[in-house]
This record gives sequence, C-alpha cells and structure tokens, in this order.
Amino acid sequence: MSGYPPLAERMRPQKLDHYIGQKHLIGQGAVLHQMVSSGRISSIILWGPPGVGKTTLARIIANQLERPFYVLSAINSGVKDVREAIEKARKSRFFNSAAPILFIDEIHRFSKSQQDSLLGAVEEGVVTLIGATTENPSFEVISPLLSRCQVYVLNPLENEDLMVLFDRILKEDTVLKTRKIELIEDEALMRFAGGDARKFLNIIELITNSYESDQTIEITNENVTRHLQQNPAQYDKNGEMHYDIISAFIKSIRGSDPDAAVYWLARMVEGGEDPKFIARRLIISASEDVGLANPNALLLATNAFEAIKMVGWPEARIILSEVTIYLATSPKSNSAYMAINQAQEVVRKTGNLPVPLHLRNAPTKLMKKMDYGKEYKYPHSYDHNFVKQDYLPDELKKTQLFSPQNNPQENKIGERINKLWGK
Repeated sequence: MSGYPPLAERMRPQKLDHYIGQKHLIGQGAVLHQMVSSGRISSIILWGPPGVGKTTLARIIANQLERPFYVLSAINSGVKDVREAIEKARKSRFFNSAAPILFIDEIHRFSKSQQDSLLGAVEEGVVTLIGATTENPSFEVISPLLSRCQVYVLNPLENEDLMVLFDRILKEDTVLKTRKIELIEDEALMRFAGGDARKFLNIIELITNSYESDQTIEITNENVTRHLQQNPAQYDKNGEMHYDIISAFIKSIRGSDPDAAVYWLARMVEGGEDPKFIARRLIISASEDVGLANPNALLLATNAFEAIKMVGWPEARIILSEVTIYLATSPKSNSAYMAINQAQEVVRKTGNLPVPLHLRNAPTKLMKKMDYGKEYKYPHSYDHNFVKQDYLPDELKKTQLFSPQNNPQENKIGERINKLWGK
C-alpha cells in the first residue's frame, strides 16, 4: 500500500463534474461553471479555509480550459520566482492564444513587492491569476491587484458533501475499493473533519492503515477519537489545527482565562503563525467580546497590530502576550456585536425604508423646496447638546437595538441614555 500516493491525492477530482461542494460557484448556472463552459476565465481569488478544494478547483479550471498552468507557493517563492514564471508564461503564448493560468497558493503571504511584481502581467493579460487564500484578501492583497480580481468565497464542506466523498472512495479508490469498510458511526469523523475534505480523507486513511488487509475496517466514534489522540502529528501533519487553535485562543479570552489564552498564543508562536493573523483576531475580540465594557481594549489591540509590523518576530510575541492578557482580564460585553446583528436583521426584514425628510441632505434648491432637512433640529443649539427628535424611519419608531450590559462602563452609558431619552 505504501507504493500508492496518499488517499487525498488519489481522490483529487480532475473534472468539474467530479468536484464536490461549492455548488454556489460550480453548480449548473453558477458563476465559475459558466466561466469554464464559455471558455473564458478572469483573474480570481479563491478565499476559504483549508481542505475545501481551492487548489483542486484551480487545476480543474486550467485542465478544462486547456491552458498552461504555472504554480507558485507564497511560502517559498520570491520576486525572482514570480518574474521567471511570468516570463515563461509570456513565451508560451502564441498569437491570440488564451493567457496561461498562474496559480499562487497562500497569496496572502506574498509581500507588497511580490504582489507589485504580479500587477503588470495581470493588467496586460500576460497571465490569468488564480490566487488561493485562507485569509480575508481585503487585508492582505494590495488594492490595485484586488481590483483586477474577482473574489469568490469557498465554504467548509457540508456533512452531506463528505458522505458523497466517502461513497466515492468505496467505489473508485484504487486501494480502498478492494477493502471491506463499515461506517458504523460518523459523528466523530465529521466533527474532527470540520468540513475539511483533506482532514476527512487523512482520518480515513489513518484508520484504514491500522487494519490488516484481510480485516473488516470499522469506523466508529471511539475508533476515530482513539486514533487521532494517539497520532496527533499524523493527523495534523500539514498544520491543519490552525483554525482549532485560534478558536481555542479566542474562546479563552472570551472566557476571561488569561492562562489558557497565553498558552494557545504560545502554541501559535511556536508553530510559526503569522503575527498579523493573531493580531487581527485580537482586534476582532476587542470589539466583539470586550466591547464597550472597556473601549480601551480596541485601541490597544489596534496599536499592537501596527507595532508588530514594525517589530516582527521574536519580540512581537511580547506585544501579543500583553494584549492577550489585557483582553482576557478585561470585563466583557458583546452589546455592540448584538446591536449590529439585530440592526441587520431588522434591515433584512423591513428592506429599504425611506429616510425621514428632516434627516435628508438638501444640497439643491429643489430639495429644499421638497422640505428635505426642513424640520431638523441641530442638537448643539440646545442645552447639553441634545434635543429629542426621531432618527429612525417612521415604521421603526421606538425600536431598541442597543441594550447596555451590566458592567461599570455600560452602566454609565445606560444612565446617560435614560437621562436623555427617558426609560
């Protein structure tokens, strides 16, 4: 069995029809399906967690469009490698032939100079860029390059998708279709896979390799859990606990446990995690979990993000540790998070309600004639810089979206709001 490629490689689909999941992108009539069917593809960035098929999708697109396919990994490619790949692509084009596809894995790790070196080739149509990223491209891809690419979001695979993949293993895999495999329980298998096809396949391969060739392979919750606990390195050989650890890190901060939070931070530091990735999560936690209970948390987290860009490893770990402990030991409130969630829900239900006339802008005579802004009261012209008037659409009068929570800072906010508006 050792002479075969890993199961994840053996099961890699070669055609769009065999691709599992992402129906919103590759299903009949979906945008990428239409692009491939038409034979034309624009530069795109595929954004999603590990194991959802970003690299596979890029290869399938290149294969079905019969385009030359050049691959660069942002981890071990420099500006020189980018320029060499672009030059190869330029030389491979004949007359009006379609542009080769340049695939860049983990494009979020490319520096500004590396991304700048791509810009001209993408702009001129020398290459069609397909980038893959696990990070929000808005943060890591330079604006000129991002503006020339369409960003498509790939989602974690549903359990139903993984079951389709499991059935395909039993029928099509060179090795495992000859074995007797019984899926007795799937809860642990799905939980550990977490919507990641590569994890899913690695788990199955790990379990099947523990059985003799003539034995029936039984997949149970206990079996999966035992094998993964005994073989954590095998399970995570490609660094796929990335999202599990950041989840534990944020939940420890939210739970006000500084010891656990700094432990998970250390796991990421020792694993060589990008410090900016950690810092961005701290900014989010400062808003979502600490919020108005301690507004200084957001200032500290934002300043830390700028500081680590100047300092870098290894000293950045001290800055991250300071912010982590500060957030973990701060009082907690998710009132801002809940307020925007509720406000968005109201917008979805009520649609585009008209802005009240007195709140509208009136830059022209016609608008003034139509009473735009006419009844508006300027708060600074009144005592305490406040005057009661309606600010919501008529249909939503007296709708409360923000509710101060019970902590010293928000108690003061609540007292002030009650004093101004009355309970």
